[in-house]
Amino acid sequence: MTQIIDGKKISAEIKDELKQEVAAMKAEGKEIALAVIQVGEDPASSVYVRNKKKACEYIGITSVSYEIPEDSTQQELLDLVEKCNKDPKINGILVQLPLPPHMDEDAVIHAIDPKKDVDGFHPVSVGNMVIGNDGFLPCTPAGIIELLKRSGVEIGGKECVVVGRSNIVGKPMSMLLLRENGTVTVCHSRTRNLREVCSRADILVVAVGRPKFIDASYVKEGAVIIDVGIHRNENNKLCGDVDFDAVKEKTSAITPVPGGVGPMTIAMLMKNCVQSKKLFGE
Repeated sequence: MTQIIDGKKISAEIKDELKQEVAAMKAEGKEIALAVIQVGEDPASSVYVRNKKKACEYIGITSVSYEIPEDSTQQELLDLVEKCNKDPKINGILVQLPLPPHMDEDAVIHAIDPKKDVDGFHPVSVGNMVIGNDGFLPCTPAGIIELLKRSGVEIGGKECVVVGRSNIVGKPMSMLLLRENGTVTVCHSRTRNLREVCSRADILVVAVGRPKFIDASYVKEGAVIIDVGIHRNENNKLCGDVDFDAVKEKTSAITPVPGGVGPMTIAMLMKNCVQSKKLFGE
């Protein structure tokens, strides 16, 4: 019987745990605040920002919103980031990506104080993750590790294959699986015999950005499948990078789309906000 990994349920558990932790911190006079900066009015970004604010409200984290016009200059955005860097009341800074084409995302990420980098994208955060120091983990890969652990999936010693090598998911995902003692292979557009490599995986994480790309021929009997993709199909229904219906019966556990990895990203962002207060709060 295939286990459907319920990201909504697990993310709700994490938020409830954080809510209790934040209440205890508030009782000691410790407040947590997240600055959320959005440039322009991209509809998908607006949905993400709204969901992040709702999560903050539920957990007890103060959300400070900055919405600036799409035609703002890069310097105006950098000045706003620096203002938040210097504000002792703000523990975390989140600049909603993607940014408009005239802005340099790397320059903006690098401008965020590493002590407030709750997205886990700053080179200092990435370096800490690679060498195993305390710090902020990128939210989606960290959420996937939580999904696996809380679903009773053993990572240590398993053959883990990650399809995709982006800085946001693929690369950090491989490092976090390695930290959990998985044996990790990273695949990408130049990988030869991709189907053969994937079909060796005990745990297959797919972040390739192509709808229903992975069918049953890529999947080993009894594998655990984590689908990071999110797309709209021809009927405007949400689907992932994995052909869920074709693959499901072959797996021991699988994440659905929606309701799998997605909710975990925001839960882990909230966890990073609490972590920022613990590690660096006055």
